[in-house]
Amino acid sequence: MTKYGEDSKKKLIELMEGNQYSFASASKVLNISATVAKRWWKMYQTHGYEGLVMKSKTYTGEFKVYAVKYLHDNHLSINEASAQLGIPSDSTLLNWERTYYEKGEEGLLVENRGRHKIGMHEDSNKPSKKRISKDAEEDLIIEVQRLRAENAYLKKYNALVQEKKNLQAKKKQR
Repeated sequence: MTKYGEDSKKKLIELMEGNQYSFASASKVLNISATVAKRWWKMYQTHGYEGLVMKSKTYTGEFKVYAVKYLHDNHLSINEASAQLGIPSDSTLLNWERTYYEKGEEGLLVENRGRHKIGMHEDSNKPSKKRISKDAEEDLIIEVQRLRAENAYLKKYNALVQEKKNLQAKKKQR
């Protein structure tokens, strides 16, 4: 993972604030990905300049559960939720979400920092259960993305139907 300096982040903000650059063009000028540019911009919008220099920290299990539920309840992208919650790296939230799907809330509440013996259960010498296969994991991720898109589509459709009803009601009042 490439680390970027504070100067690069401030330069992006300068380019974006003038409304002269899109994420794509500003990221080309700075030689960074548009995804990184969007994350910096969201962190800046939510937390100001302090959001651009946030350091990773240790999070409680309760916060991790809250973050994953916040992500799902608000139908946000990993990038958006990370920025809003002040999590400097979106991969952190992505890992929490994966743990949530594999082990449930309990998996996020367990303190599991440090190295564990491979193939062994954390609390004993018993072999641990196998993880789901890579294919199954990819299928689940695709399904979640499809469901999020479907949900967003239905929300937009409902908003359009409601807007049409409001316009018809206004016409009747005239």
